[in-house]
Amino acid sequence: MLINLSLGSVDIPFKSILQIITGSDNVKGQYIVLQYRLPKGITAVLVGSGLSICGLLMQTLFRNPLAGPFVLGISSGASLGVAILVFGIAVFSSSIAGIAFSNIGLALAASVGAFFVLSAVMLVAKKVKNTMSILIIGLMFGSFTAAVISVLAYFSSAEQLQQYVFWTFGSLGNLGWNEILILSIIYLGSVGLLITVVKPLNSLLLGENYAVSLGVNLKKVRNITLIVTGLLTGVITAFSGPIAFIGLAVPHLTKLLIKTSDHKILVPAVGIIGAVIMLASDTIAQLPNSEYTLPINAVTSLFGAPIVIWLLIRKRKIHY
Repeated sequence: MLINLSLGSVDIPFKSILQIITGSDNVKGQYIVLQYRLPKGITAVLVGSGLSICGLLMQTLFRNPLAGPFVLGISSGASLGVAILVFGIAVFSSSIAGIAFSNIGLALAASVGAFFVLSAVMLVAKKVKNTMSILIIGLMFGSFTAAVISVLAYFSSAEQLQQYVFWTFGSLGNLGWNEILILSIIYLGSVGLLITVVKPLNSLLLGENYAVSLGVNLKKVRNITLIVTGLLTGVITAFSGPIAFIGLAVPHLTKLLIKTSDHKILVPAVGIIGAVIMLASDTIAQLPNSEYTLPINAVTSLFGAPIVIWLLIRKRKIHY
């Protein structure tokens, strides 16, 4: 976090960072740190931690190493909400368009889209007993929303396409303190809800029938897992855009490093490692001593994927 706060287009020494955080006045770079870098750093921690935990939950629930926080179609729903807003805004006046294209407008549209898909998935979960069927239905929701977005994009202007593409790049620097407060409340509430089912998650690794034989309320565990994943993924996508790689790779990376399948250890470890990786990615994306900033989506995959591949080749086995 300290490295992330100190590096950027303007270098700020560690000493000044500590003085600013402890409340000292008239320190060089105070405005930059408090109004831009610190909110961005906190956002990176919440986003990296939240997506990593969601990825772990999905891989455990579906017992599929390729599952991630976006398999339920929640992110696709958020993308659809933004696409409808951006591509359909041409029918409104320029004043309404200005409000709609603001960070709040995009976040609200993404939230509505994510909530719609989450509601649909939860409704399906009540009708379907097989967990794998929920995974397939989630992927179908994702395919359906992607098709709708493609149709909308085909009939949109170049300016609208650019607006939407920039949103899909992902960004950690668009949040103010009010948005961070909302993100923090939903994050803490979701983690608090997750704590109630951490122990039963271990039994799911050996199969649903085994979990039921141990007295696990499978329906309750499944519903809470889906709600936590949906809430975290939805709010993170709404505020920061669809950020790739973190949710899928960090759980595997954590298992390579700490060699355990106990979720009492895995959940906090995955959250911490996800936060660290996101902070490191954001630091790289800032291109220190440069005025340019790379898309966070590109950095997470560009630098993260080779590390995971190297660890897999070196360790040869992930502990499940």
